[in-house]
Amino acid sequence: MSSNPIQVGQPAPAFTLYNSEKEQVSLNDLKGKNVLLLFFPQAFTGTCTKELCSTRDNIALYNQADAQVLGISVDSVFTLAKYKEDQHLNFPLLSDFNKNVSTAYGALYDNFVFDMHGVSKRSAFVVDKQGIIRYAEVLEKATDLPNFDAIHKTLSELNN
Repeated sequence: MSSNPIQVGQPAPAFTLYNSEKEQVSLNDLKGKNVLLLFFPQAFTGTCTKELCSTRDNIALYNQADAQVLGISVDSVFTLAKYKEDQHLNFPLLSDFNKNVSTAYGALYDNFVFDMHGVSKRSAFVVDKQGIIRYAEVLEKATDLPNFDAIHKTLSELNN
């Protein structure tokens, strides 16, 4: 399961998901912008909150890189709305409740804690303005964080 089907240089799998405001967000609508996809296992958990709040606090870095950040989990839109409000997150959270997008990106646990099946693996993907994957990292351990230095480096290189 550790092999990641998504490789750098491949087109990013297209998707349309609902955000926490119950609006559809489509990757195709973001062409012409860099996109950082952050898959996370579950809202309201420690590592996820640390990761997403760090992203919130560094949003200027992503804005400077002309990058749209999207947080994606299998939580419902209702859970994500409460989480986004509680954490004052300043980027969209998308519900992959049916697990199609996590599956397409190779970012889904077969088995997670407490016998939960089909939870997003903590993962990061940078998609360039043409829709090509420029950075891909899928973590096996939910307590690990993506390499944000490498993500920032990738984004800065895309804008040079």
